Amino acid sequence: MKKQFVFILLCICITVSAQVKTYFPAADQWERKTPASLRVDSNLIREAIQYALTHETKFPKNLMLTQAMQFGKEPFSDPIGPMADRGPTSGVILYKGFIIAEWGNANAVEMVHSVTKTFLSTVVGLAVEKGLIHSINDKVYPYLPPIELANAPITSDQNPITQTSFIYPFETEHNRKINWEHLLRQTSDWEGVLWGKPDWADRPSDKSEEWTTRKRFEPGTVYKYNDTRVNALALAATTVWRKPLPEILREQVMQPIGASNTWAWTGYKNAWIVLDGKMIQSVSGGGHFGGGMFINAYDMARFGLLSLRNGNWNGRQIISEEWIKKSKTASTTNTGYGFMNYFLNTDKKMYPSAPASAYAFLGNGTNAIYVDKENDIVAVIKWMDDKSVDGFLKLVLTALPK
Repeated sequence: MKKQFVFILLCICITVSAQVKTYFPAADQWERKTPASLRVDSNLIREAIQYALTHETKFPKNLMLTQAMQFGKEPFSDPIGPMADRGPTSGVILYKGFIIAEWGNANAVEMVHSVTKTFLSTVVGLAVEKGLIHSINDKVYPYLPPIELANAPITSDQNPITQTSFIYPFETEHNRKINWEHLLRQTSDWEGVLWGKPDWADRPSDKSEEWTTRKRFEPGTVYKYNDTRVNALALAATTVWRKPLPEILREQVMQPIGASNTWAWTGYKNAWIVLDGKMIQSVSGGGHFGGGMFINAYDMARFGLLSLRNGNWNGRQIISEEWIKKSKTASTTNTGYGFMNYFLNTDKKMYPSAPASAYAFLGNGTNAIYVDKENDIVAVIKWMDDKSVDGFLKLVLTALPK
């Protein structure tokens, strides 16, 4: 009789467990739960919010001024893409998909800098899944048509015989060695000038005499964070899709996950090309020179939740699980970086208080989407002092049920 009772109880537990669905928010609503209802310590969550509010970045809310303060010493550093003033710090915490905390104006559509890079690597992943890119180990240059500049300047001192309106960004001896993975991992050492920004002008070395003369590193051997090279990837991806990348992102990712229609992915004033007779802007992969993604915290949280669920949204595979896995895999050149812009917590170096398996999509500001599968947590953090992020996460993670 006792064995029968245990068997019946076990069957009931399995049935109940099978009926518990993973939560995904609908397009027009997001269920909020109190921390206590999920056995999360409410006092520690309140403390975490207060911590976020008191650890806002000290840089000005005028982002043009902030850009000048941070990058003004770099040559050719003037912004050529749109910028906008930011608001105070804001953010959202998800636990098991539900909103358990939010602060500031989470609806504010603001520049998120290099978080944009994660959206860029995502649309490259979609191109791979669709077969537009056969393998990330393929060289990039065979995929590209001659790229026609829109409104290319015609000056009277140009030789009319040699005059051209085309650019060939991967046709140098070095650049022909670059494959898609090199660009995704920021190990390409791509050389050239794109949209008026030389590769060497972005975070240049202190040896100015070598800026234009140094020997190039073999692709795949040295990691260097560089927005000009990121923009070369954005341009290459645009020609592969033969459509604006924001259009791809909207149709294939953001609309299916129920994001709002308020975000904007922007490029530079001069980054316009002609494809199939249409003018298309090649968008930027970050805000280093202006532009990039302008988005609110809730839409960032939806994207973070999509990543937490391995690219699956309520039964629909939006991003392939294999692509998510590759994106989270570090290279030997930088064990804390996967595909752009997956910053990995390898050996708990980035966030000592978080699991080593956690990762974040990071942008200047700090703007961050923290993804923690081990704890079923997504946290969106906007405009926090970057050295304070671990302190915030420590409070949030300590609040979770033991």
